[in-house]
Amino acid sequence: MATFTILHAADIHLDSPLRGLERYEGAPVDRIRGATRAAFRGLVDLAIAEEVRLVLLAGDLHDVDWRDYNTGLFFNSEMSRLREQDISVVLVSGNHDAASEITRHLSPPANVTVAPTRRPGRVEVPDLDLVVHAQGFATRHCPESVLDTWPPAERGVINVGLLHTSAAGHPAHEPYAPCTLEELEALGYDYWALGHVHERRILRRAPWIVYPGNLQGRHIREPGPRGAYLVRVEEGRVAEPEFRALDVVRWECCDVEPGDAAGIGAVLETVRARLEVLLPEAEDRALVVRVVLTGATNAHAELVRDPERTLNEFRSLAIDLAGDQLWIESVHCRTRSPVAIADLAERDDAIGGLLRSMETLKATPDAALAAVRAALGPLDAKLPPDLRRGPESILPEDLDPVRALLDEVQQAIAAHLLAGEDA
Repeated sequence: MATFTILHAADIHLDSPLRGLERYEGAPVDRIRGATRAAFRGLVDLAIAEEVRLVLLAGDLHDVDWRDYNTGLFFNSEMSRLREQDISVVLVSGNHDAASEITRHLSPPANVTVAPTRRPGRVEVPDLDLVVHAQGFATRHCPESVLDTWPPAERGVINVGLLHTSAAGHPAHEPYAPCTLEELEALGYDYWALGHVHERRILRRAPWIVYPGNLQGRHIREPGPRGAYLVRVEEGRVAEPEFRALDVVRWECCDVEPGDAAGIGAVLETVRARLEVLLPEAEDRALVVRVVLTGATNAHAELVRDPERTLNEFRSLAIDLAGDQLWIESVHCRTRSPVAIADLAERDDAIGGLLRSMETLKATPDAALAAVRAALGPLDAKLPPDLRRGPESILPEDLDPVRALLDEVQQAIAAHLLAGEDA
């Protein structure tokens, strides 16, 4: 059998916006808007440079219905670059670009095969001892496995399965064409090229069951390197996939405990040291950072007294450190005063009374606290996406984060009241 290379990518989400930077003063808007296209162009560049024979796109090539035909024209242009190098492409539709969701269509170049949606398709690649079994989806929701109609592996060739699925499940993604790893393994394929889960994961090595993750992180909940897997087939055997980062804008969380810092200036210097480590790790990519400050610190009152000033102090630091190469997405002050809340709650004044009331609220039984959460539900639904941390509610079903949020509020109230005393 011949030796050749496959490139496996998924969840491209072409022309999807990067969230969290919309109102960032001075941010290069064109660079942000073009991030998903630039990452996809890098994928094509990689395929050509590595002399790949086959590119597998495991669903969600698009994010939603096209605003116009420019998205399709861009995709076809990039596929034509692969056609000129005799590189074949097989793609499946996922939940975001299901056949019913994308109403505009352009015929792809001849080197691109789009898998059927009613049943699994079989694709042979010229001059390769390889068969791709693939099925896309016609609808945005698919609550059941589709594997019962898939054929077993064929003898004498490498068998690859291409599917958009939540597989055994992932907490950050809704179930979609769910299946067990045992179901995938039972078909006898050599490599499963999966999509849907945006986190890079190798679920099994015999056979290979792989998620490459998405190609470009789109918000702070998709941190770290994003890219695709190069998969080499050597003498009829699939070698260990090799990850290649292709993102052009990288998201990271920077967790810092200010500790003995006496004021915001000292905190800024501590964060600067951490950012100086993150920047070279991004390898000249644009870096978007969420700063999370935790622990007891004397700087707590100053940090939380004026959140807008605190945020812009850090953004000014980013500009000084790396210009438009580094942006601060947000600053989360989860610090606390070195003075114990329990001690403050013993005060015989309004401050002590308020803090004691909050201690009582935190000790409220789950049923009562859940009733409070339900009462706040209508307000939560009306909050804009940036305040709701994207599509997520700020009122999680789990009550432990609610109690943690009460801790943050308690610390913030104490800091503001004590700051007023010191003024």
